[in-house]
Amino acid sequence: MHAKGRNTVGKAVPTLVSLTGHWIDVQGYTDNEPIGPALRGRYPTNWDLAAARAIDVVRYLQAQGVDARNLVAESFGEFQPVASNATPQGRAKNRRIDIVLRAK
Repeated sequence: MHAKGRNTVGKAVPTLVSLTGHWIDVQGYTDNEPIGPALRGRYPTNWDLAAARAIDVVRYLQAQGVDARNLVAESFGEFQPVASNATPQGRAKNRRIDIVLRAK
């Protein structure tokens, strides 16, 4: 996880550590661009890349004391964009992590 993302997620850690009775779904997303050759060996598809993003955040949260029994990593790949993939700005918005709380 990048330092900016760690800083942003870190702000939620005190709340997430004390949270009970909820699942903490960490959802990974990508844009619709194919994985480039430099990363294709590690992430063959956007599903894999989105899953890796979610897992990185789950590991970080666990290391910060969030109960692992409450954490869920999910991959949505490129299939739920929040912006158009036709522009670089839109693609940047689609490369994201969402944290969703839901009752157990």
